[in-house]
Amino acid sequence: MATEASHCQGRCTLDEPVTETIMRDLRSIGTKLKYVMLPRARADKGSGLREWDLWGPLVLCLALGIMLSMRAEQASLAFALVFVIVWVGSGIVTLNAVLLKGKISFFQSVCVLGYCIFPLVIAAFCSLLLQVIWLKVIFVCIGFTWATGASVAFMSELLPEDRKVLGVYPVWLFYVAIAWLILIS
Repeated sequence: MATEASHCQGRCTLDEPVTETIMRDLRSIGTKLKYVMLPRARADKGSGLREWDLWGPLVLCLALGIMLSMRAEQASLAFALVFVIVWVGSGIVTLNAVLLKGKISFFQSVCVLGYCIFPLVIAAFCSLLLQVIWLKVIFVCIGFTWATGASVAFMSELLPEDRKVLGVYPVWLFYVAIAWLILIS
């Protein structure tokens, strides 16, 4: 019994209430979204996103899929397309970074790319509310620029100096694909 007590002195979450666990995860998601949305928080070279989780990217992907499928004729196809592009696209971008000898784990990269779609999710929401085409273009351009800037700042730090462009270009393409989906919806 003494070894179990000493094992849980650091951070034992097995006995904590479910509400405490959910609130801790929500605070973690909020901290990561703050990193993405506030450029000053990025000054620490992305340490805010070093501890990865996949809850935030899952929620953001679901929200984007639901918003884009609300106005689509084939709602299930639109939702599935968003889901596949976000998860497979982030997997391909991550694989590229790993093959370029980047110092990043697979899930950490997927986490960063997933959290960085938040500005595009906001752009999709604003476009859904204000259905004016020129406003939609402005919202998506701002969201795309913000999302790309947030993820490139993090990803470029983890790639070798001579391979940064090769590692950052797929990140740009990933967000172009998502921005294009929002524009054509």
